[in-house]
Amino acid sequence: MDDHAGFRTRARSLLAAAGYDVVGEAEDGRSALVAVDELGPDIVLLDVQLPDTTGFDLVVSLRRDPDPPAVILVSSREASDYGGRIISSGARGFVSKSELSAAALTRIIESSP
Repeated sequence: MDDHAGFRTRARSLLAAAGYDVVGEAEDGRSALVAVDELGPDIVLLDVQLPDTTGFDLVVSLRRDPDPPAVILVSSREASDYGGRIISSGARGFVSKSELSAAALTRIIESSP
């Protein structure tokens, strides 16, 4: 879920090439919530800064579901720019967009409960 189509295309290609089944994408918070509800993904890659909300607020909304997806936040900024907000949001982890790789996502998913 990212407002930049170019990043969504790059992330989709990278993850599909690594064997992830990419079931959808969204460009803002509202369409992200609809997509997650309709598609039921196991993992959501979610931009911190969306046009209509923040990824932090969306994590809170998604975690209300009885079986929420694992959310990994992404941003063009570094994790240190967000202080403790990443951990307190309930997201599984964070990857800067410049560091995005299937290996980075797999490490986060496998190291989290």
